[in-house]
Amino acid sequence: MAGQIGVAAAPFTFVSHVLGVVAAVLVLFWCIHFRGGLAFEAVNKNLIFNLHPVFMLIGFIVIGGEAIISYKSLPLSKEVKKLIHLILHATAIVLGIVGIWAAFKFHNDSGIVNLYSLHSWVGIGTISLYGIQWIYGFLTFFYPGGAAGLRRSSLPWHVLFGLFVYVLAVATAELGFLEKLTFLQSGGLAKYGSEAFLVNFTALVVILFGAFVVISAVAPAHVEDPRGYVPIA
Repeated sequence: MAGQIGVAAAPFTFVSHVLGVVAAVLVLFWCIHFRGGLAFEAVNKNLIFNLHPVFMLIGFIVIGGEAIISYKSLPLSKEVKKLIHLILHATAIVLGIVGIWAAFKFHNDSGIVNLYSLHSWVGIGTISLYGIQWIYGFLTFFYPGGAAGLRRSSLPWHVLFGLFVYVLAVATAELGFLEKLTFLQSGGLAKYGSEAFLVNFTALVVILFGAFVVISAVAPAHVEDPRGYVPIA
């Protein structure tokens, strides 16, 4: 749609960068200021859980989003952008795995069962699809690389499936914010307090970030003047 109305990707990628930074700062502020900090090992098991939203949002959502728009936002050669795209997605997967490990460790150390919520089901499915997408992309477009015809026919599906998985990742994050805030409010957190406001606002920023990433991906890198259009001198 963006291409049909002649809107270039550049302004959307710029807004995506800004929203990504804002989302990262907000989730760090929430987990450190309101939730007490971060730790891989701690007597207070909540500090271990705090790694989960930080790694999932900054790694899986923000870095994953930057990987998607790298083709549109970087003034580099196609081969260099392909390598950056590949590395950023790999980084997102690794950080996502660490984030999931933190959730499992928190549950296991606290005597809480695993994989009981819609958030966890969709999350496991999403990172599995993300990994499959990365492996297929690596083998087809990077090394050893498929035949020219295979790459050409696979590219539209690779882009479409990648955006589908990314939208799933954003939706999973929203389910996570909702689930955690519901637990906190059930435990006495003020429904209209500053922490609840921060969590909801962070979730809104993530939605906007995901939307601008998708728009950036589908918008053309450059826009030509419409046929027959003559600019006013």
